[in-house]
Amino acid sequence: MILLVEDNPDDEALTRRALAKNNIQNEVRVARDGAEALALLFGTDGEGGQAIAPEVVLLDLKLPKVDGLEVLRRIRADERTRLLPVVILTSSREERDVVLGYGLGANSYIRKPVDFGQFVEAVLNEPPPPRRPAA
Repeated sequence: MILLVEDNPDDEALTRRALAKNNIQNEVRVARDGAEALALLFGTDGEGGQAIAPEVVLLDLKLPKVDGLEVLRRIRADERTRLLPVVILTSSREERDVVLGYGLGANSYIRKPVDFGQFVEAVLNEPPPPRRPAA
């Protein structure tokens, strides 16, 4: 599963279309803001408390409620999600965002509009081993 954290419906549609066009058939789950993404990842979404376990997170930076950099910070701070691949997928051209994104542990930083070859390469990196329940 891919977790797409994106508040813009047009960018969501373009991402889905690009994935389908390149035969990436993973389920895509969408969070429309940073708070929803965190709730899905950590099981606090009000749907029985079950956390999702995506293979990769495609993360926009400019999000309502909780911004993308804070989402990334919380992902890296939690043992359950520390190794989860996170690709920042944003229209931001600010060098500060690039530096902060990589500094917080992003696996890749891709600016929209996306060169799809670069996007596929970033998303299809070798994932870490599956999470094991704590003993």
